[in-house]
Amino acid sequence: MLSITFVAHDGTSQTVETDIGSSAMNAAVGNGIDGILGDCGGSCSCCTCHVFVPDEWREVVGPAGAGEEDLLSIRDDVAENSRLACQITLTPALDGLVLHMPAEQY
Repeated sequence: MLSITFVAHDGTSQTVETDIGSSAMNAAVGNGIDGILGDCGGSCSCCTCHVFVPDEWREVVGPAGAGEEDLLSIRDDVAENSRLACQITLTPALDGLVLHMPAEQY
């Protein structure tokens, strides 16, 4: 098990425990995190699990893949540190990960 903290746009945060090998999106949806919808179920086709990865976590999380970057490019709020939570596989190195959420997912 590891912990992830999701920080809402208003600054409120919620820390959850989840399984290693799961995705950050599954951790959020499975724990009722408001702001992560995961409409496509994690197939990287909807962009409703958009998150911002803080600088101190970017290297460990890694960069977005080409398909993920293409999908993120449709968003108005995409940033250099944008990722889709469904594409972040949780490894022991990500224990304590913090992810920030945008104001909205649509």
